Amino acid sequence: MTIQYHSLSYQYLNQTTRVAAESDGNKSVVSLEDNSAAVLTDFTRVRPFTITPTATIGETNHKMIACGVRLLFVTQNDQNLLGLVTYNDVFGEKPLQYVQEHGGRHEDVLVQDIFTPLEKLEALDHGDVLKARVGDIVETYKSSSRQHILVVETDKDGLQRVRGMFSSSHIEKMLNTKLQSGARAHTFADLERALVE
Repeated sequence: MTIQYHSLSYQYLNQTTRVAAESDGNKSVVSLEDNSAAVLTDFTRVRPFTITPTATIGETNHKMIACGVRLLFVTQNDQNLLGLVTYNDVFGEKPLQYVQEHGGRHEDVLVQDIFTPLEKLEALDHGDVLKARVGDIVETYKSSSRQHILVVETDKDGLQRVRGMFSSSHIEKMLNTKLQSGARAHTFADLERALVE
C-alpha cells in the first residue's frame, strides 16, 4: 500500500504578526516533587555549545554572549571532550593569575590556560537522574555549591558521553523562585519556605 502525502497551503503574514513568546500564564513551572528530567538540559534534544582550546578568552566571551550561555564545552575536533570553561573562568582570577605567572597580555590568554580539564570534572549518572526528583537535584546543588552539574551515560560498549546538564539558573527559573539571596538556602526547609513565599 502506497502512502499518499499532501502539500500544505501557504498563507501570507498580516501586518499584526508577532513572534511567539512564552507568556507568564503559560510559563513552565515545576515543583520539587517533579521528576528531575523536567529541569535537565538533555543533549539528545539540545545541542551543547563548544569551543576549541586555542580560542582566546575574548572569543570565548563573545561566543557565550551569542549563544546565551555561561558554560562552553572545550572539545578537540568538535567531538572529544577536553573539559569545560565557564563565565567565572573567563572573568574570575584565572586569567589574571595566568598573566602574572607567565607574562603576556590579558587578551592573549587562551581557553587551554584557564579551563577545567576532563580529569577534574565530576558528573551524575543518567540512570540515577531519571529516578531523582527536582528536590534531589536542589539538595545536590546545595552540597556542592556549583552552577552546573554534568550528567553522563555509558553505552553498551563502555563509552561514556555527557548526556546533559543541570544549570542552577535554569532550575531557579523553572521553580519560579530564587534559590539564593546572597547565599544559597541552608536547609531544605529554607528552600521550601522560599517556594511558598
